[in-house]
Amino acid sequence: MKFFKILTKFKGLRGTFFDIFGYTQERKTERRLIEEYEVNITLILKNLSKENYDLATEIASVPLKIRGFGHIKQRSIDKAQNTFQKLMSAYKKANHSSENKAA
Repeated sequence: MKFFKILTKFKGLRGTFFDIFGYTQERKTERRLIEEYEVNITLILKNLSKENYDLATEIASVPLKIRGFGHIKQRSIDKAQNTFQKLMSAYKKANHSSENKAA
């Protein structure tokens, strides 16, 4: 248990150049997913309406399904990305059809 107490002293290094765990492929993937999420949420918010609110909420909650470590996490990332693609496709279709009705 002393090891974990010592390890907590290094929390200030997280996300810095000295974060040795930040260089792992898993951490790089996590940072990439966060960046993608922020971009996608921005796009969704630009077209948010009463009609697509439920679908937008469902899309925004997809990352909550990502769990685990290692290969288990990768499997849940793959499932989440598949779900996200399907939902985004539906979102784009819904926005396209609502634009056509307005025209």
